[in-house]
Amino acid sequence: MKNLLSNIKISVPEKIFLKDPESSDLGKRIIEHSILLIDEIGFDNFTFKKLGAKIGSNESSIYRYFESKHKLLLYLTSWYWAWIEYQLVFSTSNIPNPEKRLLKAIEVVTQTIKEDFDFSHVNEVKLNQIIINEYSKSYLTKEVDSENKEGYFVVYKRLIARLRDMILNVNSEYKYASSISSTIVEGALHQHFLKDHFKSITDCNETVTPTQFFQELTINAIKS
Repeated sequence: MKNLLSNIKISVPEKIFLKDPESSDLGKRIIEHSILLIDEIGFDNFTFKKLGAKIGSNESSIYRYFESKHKLLLYLTSWYWAWIEYQLVFSTSNIPNPEKRLLKAIEVVTQTIKEDFDFSHVNEVKLNQIIINEYSKSYLTKEVDSENKEGYFVVYKRLIARLRDMILNVNSEYKYASSISSTIVEGALHQHFLKDHFKSITDCNETVTPTQFFQELTINAIKS
């Protein structure tokens, strides 16, 4: 899978950016250091001025790529979900058994992330932390419906649809395939957050993973 992924360009909806950051060294530095800076200080405290100071570039040069920090967050989250989607596709493509394929898919979307050195300008571990802590800020906005119509969330929705279809391959009569698919993806982020910050209200810990919880939850639900 590693060799296959190294030859793939992660695709993000073009309307999110003004200029493709993958098209230049400056663009890649913007992505690389925005991840590091948001992970360090949080999205609310993040500004293009602070990012410009980090990369030694004018604030105006960043605006040539993204019209706002909200659009930058949409780019980072879309990139992340596309990266997860590629891993899901390659990890499950040679598993003929529907239940085992579903269990593997759940593992991919819920596991603790390790850095993928095929994308040198993206620290996937820190990006994962941003997704856990900040992802909801990309869609809990007044503009969510118009942005959805523009296709900003197409990658995220496509990932959930893939998981839904795998659930239906196990049990075509299950009535809540979309609901449980979105619950797995969103719930995994929440369980990782609870595991790190509110340990008393989750059973996930150093020995019990969100993956184990959602695999058991899903199989029990769709086979009941």
